[in-house]
Amino acid sequence: MDSFLFGRLTFDDIAIFNVFRDFSMNELVASGAGWLEVLAAVGVVGLLTYYRVWGVFWREWLCSQDHKKIGIMYMVIGFVMMARGVAEGVVMRAHLATALDGGILAPQHFAELFSTHGTIMIFFVAMPFIAGFMNFLIPLQIGARDMAFPLMNLISLGLTAAGAMMLLVSLVVGQFETGGWAAYPPFTGKAFQPGVGPDYWIWAIVVSGFGSMLSGINFAVTIYKMRAPGMTYMRMPVFCWTALCTAILLTFAMPPLTVAALMQALDRYLDFHFFTNDRGGNMMNYANLFWMFGHPEVYILILPAYGIFSELTATYSAKTLYGYASLVLATMCIAVMSFTVWVHHFFTMGNSATVNVAFGIATMLIAIPTGVKMYVWLATLWRGRVRLTVPMIYLGGFMVLFVLGGLSGIILANPTINYQVHNSQFIVAHFHNVILPGVVFAVLAGVHMWFPKAFGFRLEERPAKISAVLWIVGFSVTFLPLYFVGLLGYPRRSASYSDATFEPYMIVTALGSLIILAAFVTFASVFWFSWRNRAALAVPLGDPWDGRTLEWATPAPVPEYNFPVIPEVASREAFAVEKAAGRPYVAPDEYEDIHLPAPSAVGFMICVAAGVFSFAMVWWMWWLAALALLAIPTILVVRSFSPDRHIIIPAAQVKAETQAWMRAIDEARGVTRDEELTNANRGYARTDLQEAA
Repeated sequence: MDSFLFGRLTFDDIAIFNVFRDFSMNELVASGAGWLEVLAAVGVVGLLTYYRVWGVFWREWLCSQDHKKIGIMYMVIGFVMMARGVAEGVVMRAHLATALDGGILAPQHFAELFSTHGTIMIFFVAMPFIAGFMNFLIPLQIGARDMAFPLMNLISLGLTAAGAMMLLVSLVVGQFETGGWAAYPPFTGKAFQPGVGPDYWIWAIVVSGFGSMLSGINFAVTIYKMRAPGMTYMRMPVFCWTALCTAILLTFAMPPLTVAALMQALDRYLDFHFFTNDRGGNMMNYANLFWMFGHPEVYILILPAYGIFSELTATYSAKTLYGYASLVLATMCIAVMSFTVWVHHFFTMGNSATVNVAFGIATMLIAIPTGVKMYVWLATLWRGRVRLTVPMIYLGGFMVLFVLGGLSGIILANPTINYQVHNSQFIVAHFHNVILPGVVFAVLAGVHMWFPKAFGFRLEERPAKISAVLWIVGFSVTFLPLYFVGLLGYPRRSASYSDATFEPYMIVTALGSLIILAAFVTFASVFWFSWRNRAALAVPLGDPWDGRTLEWATPAPVPEYNFPVIPEVASREAFAVEKAAGRPYVAPDEYEDIHLPAPSAVGFMICVAAGVFSFAMVWWMWWLAALALLAIPTILVVRSFSPDRHIIIPAAQVKAETQAWMRAIDEARGVTRDEELTNANRGYARTDLQEAA
């Protein structure tokens, strides 16, 4: 019986107590993960209390409208969710290694695992990582002080965090859906899954989807309107080009997903029958709406990764990026073509041969601009002074593995071959082969490259190299065997198998997942080792890698105002050109007071309201859902009547800080590339970028 206060929520729905009600390996794994999550939350609260930093945490982070801090918070969300996603992957692989006629987990639990794993890794790991990089880098690379809409930026972060919280809460209270990351109806409809699982998916996706769409608008307007004087479109860094195309994709691709999820909610809550097989419904409408978002989503993730690889290729080979114009054109082609291929996700679902051929050809064509990018990166590396640093190790792994994943994608673009391997482990191998080297490797390489800019000290190189190698080896051992087992006929999402031929492959992939886990743990330890040695690794002068774009022309960490005066740009790779000409750091003639948006609690309040609304909708607490939903426009309306508050950084302070930084540069000895990884590197690289002039 539902109650007015708690809806359908009862004490029995608290999942972490299931292990005490019915002790088994399955419940031990499920409840243990929930307890770990609870203990981690308690630990964070305890540490903040012990060190008495609640005030700083509130003012300097949760309420900050600084794009750099918002970007870092996106990254933190990504890493937290990645910890859960990697752990789930290991548990799934361990189960499949024992799944010959059984396995250590119940089929229901395994289905929840691959559903949460996919949802987390796509929406709450890859997306926050990409949004984090775009937040941190776009204003710095275009010479702006902040995003076009700082408060909307904070609200977008709050909506994303609220969606991520729903995934975390589902592990402790209730359950998650079992229909995979795409949540296909009618399997996730009320008739097949009357519980709360699909509702957790729906509201997590709807809330975070609004946040991502607002982010896309914000990124695009920032790039359109806030570029520094002289920075024409064809003088923008390549990362900004990829960010602009991604922003447009976010703006147009996220609404179909949000609409599809809301229509599914209407099906489940009010019997609308949009996607059922009776009363006029058609589940193919959902498939079309979902994949109108789903395939552009691949490029929403991969285009900024291409931008990161482009930036690090030029920087770590000490050369101007070869073929800038072709790289920009290829980026735009991929962005447009990403909307023309979605039907290849259901070649086997009854389309005509003509439709399948058209979308098969479109899918194959998208490999051309991607190939252009690979050619440009190789040409840039050719005869460059390549340094085998951590980002370059990731780049090497990406180039080999991503080409393999891309080629398997071209194979799958052939409808006749697609019929043979559809829904097999071959597909699992393919999309992991694209997303993991393409996105995760780029993110990890980018973290290593720009971490000094965010925190003022480099990351330890040796453990980071070990982690990079472990990622590449772990990926290869885990996912490449799945091509073979897929060709042997093992279906994806299958909790068990009866053919003993599959077992050796599953054991190998389980061992590979342990290597990936070791890579993740090693990567996390890099931050600890680097923090302990931060004095020796400090690069306060801001340019530890002999960078080429405007963000490297600032101290590290970057001041809240980014630049003492807005720079004027006269060429592409402006900072590299100025260094080559011998005048990279020029003191401004005049300083002015700088106005920046003051901290605001609106983003946090929207986050709480959206989270409460989602939780209440999941559990049918209608009164609470109505209050939370009403709170969101109320907060925004009240905020609209408040005058914009600013903090003012006096010109004298800006002048003093800038002159102190320049004096430090004048007194510093520029380090050569051979000294780059030594303690002599304080962030003043001696350039050999003469060819940029």
